Amino acid sequence: MLAFAVTSALLGATATVMAEDVTLFDYEQPTSAYEDAYVSGRLNINSGNQDQTSHDLNLDMNYERVFSSPDRDVKFNGDLQGSSKRGPNADDATQDNYIGTASAGMNKYFKPNSKGAFWYGDGEIGIKKGADDPRVKAGVGVGYGRVVNVTPMAQAIRLVEALTEKQRLTGSLTKAEYNQVANIIAKESEYRTKYGSADYQQNWMADIEKVLQATGKTAGELGAIGILRARDVLVNERISTRKHGWLAKVGVSEVLKDYDGSDTKPALDIGAEYHRPLNNQTQFSNEAAASAILQDSDKSYTAKNAMSLTHELTDRVDWLNSWAMNYDHNDVTDADTTTNAVSSTYRYYISNKLAFDTVATLSKVDDDIADNGNDEIDNSLFMGVTYRLK
Repeated sequence: MLAFAVTSALLGATATVMAEDVTLFDYEQPTSAYEDAYVSGRLNINSGNQDQTSHDLNLDMNYERVFSSPDRDVKFNGDLQGSSKRGPNADDATQDNYIGTASAGMNKYFKPNSKGAFWYGDGEIGIKKGADDPRVKAGVGVGYGRVVNVTPMAQAIRLVEALTEKQRLTGSLTKAEYNQVANIIAKESEYRTKYGSADYQQNWMADIEKVLQATGKTAGELGAIGILRARDVLVNERISTRKHGWLAKVGVSEVLKDYDGSDTKPALDIGAEYHRPLNNQTQFSNEAAASAILQDSDKSYTAKNAMSLTHELTDRVDWLNSWAMNYDHNDVTDADTTTNAVSSTYRYYISNKLAFDTVATLSKVDDDIADNGNDEIDNSLFMGVTYRLK
């Protein structure tokens, strides 16, 4: 399903992007920030005609915040997954599990406003059930490239389309004019800070209207129809984050504390990101990282790759596809573990905060030592809800 989605998007992407006068690639990034925070969950409870009430609960929490300025990008990330299961038989015990990571990092560019060389510093804390200690890691290194948030331009394009349909715009905007609108949209958090969450929208949209009127392509004032339609696009409708660009980096780090209780392990780290909006409705992203312990007595290493393709079917429906691969080699136990998970999600936004998900997943865990009972591919279909915190 993921391969089909990627192929379909690629076949139509080039023609769509080339046919548009203005694309996401025309966005001239200002100083900006964005924040994504979600809570997703599903719960199944059964009782009656069984020894005890059984349940299956899964919760996922995701957080990302990025601040961008001409000379640096600062990023905060957090992920937490938890589950609780209990079977129907009297001797079935409740099984709980959780794993989570939190990280912070900064890329400082040697030349401001560039997409070239930078040095970075980052830190990470990880927790998981059964571990002796949390994992604490800090590192520094160098890299090249830059990833730009182009979501404001996607919103500007959608806004212009909506106002044109309502005949509040009488002509096409130039690339410079699109950027002026996008730059005001990108400052939403600044308006919220300055005017407060209750009043910022009227000032924010008033300034967007001024920019549109300055182009000379509006039918007078936007009026009630135009303002309400603009609010629908910018506030009520949900648009997934759009990114463009790539970067690669290499560095060294110190594992100050590890899950097994050990400490002070030096490590070599490499990572890369690639993000491309295939068109205004489709986003492709891939992030990869690898880390190896630099110690004669411990040559453990890990590698992971996360690929995703998100396609906006309508203003309220997203189709999300992902593949996550994790490989871990533990030199102490001589164990190799490979985890692969593929999922396809149909997400309907009930509001810009709440969505109903239908998810199909395929997963497999290969462990060359433990008999984990995962010789076959696990497949599941479930429904749940996602709440957008930010």
